[in-house]
Amino acid sequence: MAEAAQWSPACLCVLCGLPAAGKSTLTRRIVGTAAERGWRAAVVSYDELIPEKAYYTEVEEDGLNLTDMHCSWKSYRQAVLQCIEQVLEQPEVVIELPSNPLINGAAWQPCVQALLQPKESHTDGTPLLFLLDDNFYYPSMRYEVYQLARKLSLGFCQVYLQCDLETCIRRNQSRPKPIPVKVIMEMEKRLEFPNPQKNPWESQSISLNSTNDVSKSDIQRVMELISVALGNPLSPAEDNSEQKEADRFKCATSVVHQADQACRRLISEAMKAARENQVPSEHMRVLAARLNECKATFLHDLRKQFLQEVCFLQEEDIGVEQVVKNIFDDKKNEILSQFISNHKTM
Repeated sequence: MAEAAQWSPACLCVLCGLPAAGKSTLTRRIVGTAAERGWRAAVVSYDELIPEKAYYTEVEEDGLNLTDMHCSWKSYRQAVLQCIEQVLEQPEVVIELPSNPLINGAAWQPCVQALLQPKESHTDGTPLLFLLDDNFYYPSMRYEVYQLARKLSLGFCQVYLQCDLETCIRRNQSRPKPIPVKVIMEMEKRLEFPNPQKNPWESQSISLNSTNDVSKSDIQRVMELISVALGNPLSPAEDNSEQKEADRFKCATSVVHQADQACRRLISEAMKAARENQVPSEHMRVLAARLNECKATFLHDLRKQFLQEVCFLQEEDIGVEQVVKNIFDDKKNEILSQFISNHKTM
């Protein structure tokens, strides 16, 4: 099993929450406090490392598809973790540019400035802290970081910034490049904050209320959390429980993808039926949005139920088409019938 060769104690700290919840602000304060303690801190900002094009969402006739956005980000998130892993596995090499072409090279250099120290500082016991700044709204996103920490025997912890939706939207609007409000609203519906009772691997997690300014006591809590994680690095699993959980996440993602494709076909059929019934174009756009919203909710609930309640099954054992037909198809028909009926009574 690979280990972080020759490094001093290191920790991967995940900062998660809605866009504009205050993660970047908190990161700057953590970096300052870490410097006062003599720690080296590398800020891994996904917004800066991942090209803007990766965040484009697919809009189908005014319908937001957050599932597609999640799938699109996956390869970029994995690329970020691969770069971190390479740095930790090759401490003798100063890596100024990422090895992965998916990552923004210009943004990577500031991330590793803390590593550009004299070689002897790598092994003098000075802690190294990686602050991963992203939304991480699904547990599977955070679990990828946890897996890397286990693989390299690093510390691992999470800080969830809890901020109300209205405040996040207001802060977001003041940004130079604000995120579409629809994206934030959809993300808020699907955000699954750290839950140690459900996921034991999230035991080293705290929640901060960031609606107002984060206090000094909050920073102290974060630093204590990181200190505990640094002092208790993860060990590679001796059994296959981790692999089973990883397989479960992988299977859940595949099931949701298959269900998404089946839902798309049903939506296409519904739109065709609406056109044949001469539903006006302005109502067609509303219908498309309603159907896509219904699909997004169905996929979210399907994934959540699969991970929480269903015992692990092989992918081929799951009748995805039948599940979609039994649940989503009925809701789709109900929405379609409502639109056609309203049109005929006009």
